[in-house]
Amino acid sequence: MKILAIETATETCSVALLDNGRLLEQFELAPRRQTERVLPMVASLLAEAGISRHQLDGIAFGQGPGAFTGVRVAVAVTQGLAFALDRPVMGISTLASAALAALDRGLDAPLLIAFDARMDELYLGAYRSAGTDRLEVLLPDCLAHPQALPVLPKGLRGGAGSGGVHRAALQAVEPALANWDETIHPRAGTVARLAAPRLAAGEGVPAEQALPVYLRDRVVHTKAAQARKTP
Repeated sequence: MKILAIETATETCSVALLDNGRLLEQFELAPRRQTERVLPMVASLLAEAGISRHQLDGIAFGQGPGAFTGVRVAVAVTQGLAFALDRPVMGISTLASAALAALDRGLDAPLLIAFDARMDELYLGAYRSAGTDRLEVLLPDCLAHPQALPVLPKGLRGGAGSGGVHRAALQAVEPALANWDETIHPRAGTVARLAAPRLAAGEGVPAEQALPVYLRDRVVHTKAAQARKTP
């Protein structure tokens, strides 16, 4: 299978092509520049691989949680490509993508992945390896305040992600989280690897079902409702 993957949910922009086990990836820090960078990177990657869009079998994308605009970029580009090509799509958690990237880096599992969600909140998820390019979810992706964390899985060995800005609060709950790597990011390459077995199994969905996961929907809706009530 030839799978194109797109990840733009945080301050990075990355695209990847998984072609029958061979992985090509372009990755760069691009805060607030994903919109202008992602399509040129897709074109460059396909040219590097020597294939056309029509040879793709599916498209995977980082579905969130993450920055609202960044998540929307990945969803919109995925939908546009998938509609044009009539290919299935597969959304992958950006926290899971970062977890696999952390394992690639040699971090010990089980591990906690945390992104800074702004507004003094964190996006959290906990994972451990379940085999090659497979993860077991120990804590489903959630949104939490650093001073009101959910019950964390036992046996955590460390953590990764931009949520390290709240490391003191995390470590107060779990001392092992003193071992933290803030340089870990979600990547299109890990999105592709996590999506591959699911796409191969026929679990892909149509383009219109390429949906974002914000975890903050209720916050956004509440604010909108309050604004409508304001005279």
